[in-house]
Amino acid sequence: MADTLQWENTSLVREVERLSGTPVGACFQCHKCSTGCPVGPEMDLLSSQVMRMIHLGQEQELLESRGIWLCASCEACTTRCPMGIDVAAVMDTLRMMAVDRKAAIPDARGEKFNRSFLGSVRRHGRVFELGMLAFYKIRSGDLFSDVGKFPQMLAKGKISLLPKRSGAAKQVRDVFRRAEEEEKKR
Repeated sequence: MADTLQWENTSLVREVERLSGTPVGACFQCHKCSTGCPVGPEMDLLSSQVMRMIHLGQEQELLESRGIWLCASCEACTTRCPMGIDVAAVMDTLRMMAVDRKAAIPDARGEKFNRSFLGSVRRHGRVFELGMLAFYKIRSGDLFSDVGKFPQMLAKGKISLLPKRSGAAKQVRDVFRRAEEEEKKR
């Protein structure tokens, strides 16, 4: 079709669409995803900018951005998208691509948090906040920046000293094992 948009044929759009399972090329830059993002003010690239950069094939800039790691995967962007694009899945896909391609991450705290979070879920079948935070603090080297909050969180029951096991812990570990097997096949 002659009026097909130029970016629909870029290899980055095709790759992100294939990996995320969502129609990235359908984005028409309404910016609703960005206006609903709770962590948008902290990001170097808003979700609408990420979508545009995918259209333009700016892979290196995307994979080296802080924004893809700061995304909370809350799916506010996905919910707001009038085109049904799963923007949160796109961000997940970009994080996986950054790891696969060993992209230089300027501030790797998001990636370290992500690894700590997933490690906790893998071990316990759900997140164990205290253990996850301990691993994150060690990985990031930022041991004491918010230590004063711990007693308050403990007193209010927001964090527990012992992990709560999920009844589905074995199934969760199986999911991680299958994902690793799939990764080895690639």
